[in-house]
Amino acid sequence: MSPNEFPTPGLPEGEYLELPQRGTTFVRDNANSGAPAILLLHGWTVNAALNFYGLFDHLSDDFRVVALDHRGHGRGLRSEEKFRLTDCADDAAALLDELQIDSAIVLGYSMGGAIAQLLWERHRTKVNSLVLCSTASRFGQIRNEQVMGGIISVASAVTRRTPLSLRTRLTERVLVSKYDDTPLGHFAREQARQNDLHALIEAGHEVTTFDFRQKATQIDVPAAAVVTTRDETVPMHRQLQMANAIPQCEIFRIDARHDACVTRPERFNDAVSRALYSVTQRSAQQPNDPARLP
Repeated sequence: MSPNEFPTPGLPEGEYLELPQRGTTFVRDNANSGAPAILLLHGWTVNAALNFYGLFDHLSDDFRVVALDHRGHGRGLRSEEKFRLTDCADDAAALLDELQIDSAIVLGYSMGGAIAQLLWERHRTKVNSLVLCSTASRFGQIRNEQVMGGIISVASAVTRRTPLSLRTRLTERVLVSKYDDTPLGHFAREQARQNDLHALIEAGHEVTTFDFRQKATQIDVPAAAVVTTRDETVPMHRQLQMANAIPQCEIFRIDARHDACVTRPERFNDAVSRALYSVTQRSAQQPNDPARLP
């Protein structure tokens, strides 16, 4: 599909939902309550609408599809607390509780893959299986983390204190202007304008310092990895390191860049379908554990 042929996204309307003792987040739920639940966790600097606009309709007949905007992203929860990936994982668990979903297939894209791994670690009974897309258990290395942490702290503090009008202009320059003047680009700009710049700065540091490599070897639910082979954001070798570390993780490759979910949704959807078939088949073959059923 060309960006010039971008269709109107078939997204559920979405609503704000209060997570007890956490705050208010924004959720899209197709309300297919009789079907297995799949929780979509989006990547850094985007929201669920942009990351998964092509996937909702594709999955809606067979799954209850639920997605939230992460903290500081889109219309997600706003907090004075520093951005933490662990808080995002806890938000996701709280959302499942509020929707009375005992456990779900958890699909995480890029940063969302890190959150998915943390959700498994911190709330194991909530995770029926994992589909990890264009993601890794370690994204990069910072040689002087103390210095970088100081830079991030200063940048975050400055943006927190910046007047709203100037922050809006910064958001336009840093986040919005990178999208082109096509129908898809205009849709992306609308979503990018909803982001909270200072939270995204902190989130970038969290992603860069994330390291789940040792714990990935302990993942004990059916897992699949959708690997984007021409990915310049999360290099293929890092994606494969994660997939090879997770016991019995099946790998599905796409000849595409990191943004395949947005610019090549048909390829992404096909790979996700095969990955979902893989994990659901293996989940059905496991001992009948009510906590692991979608």
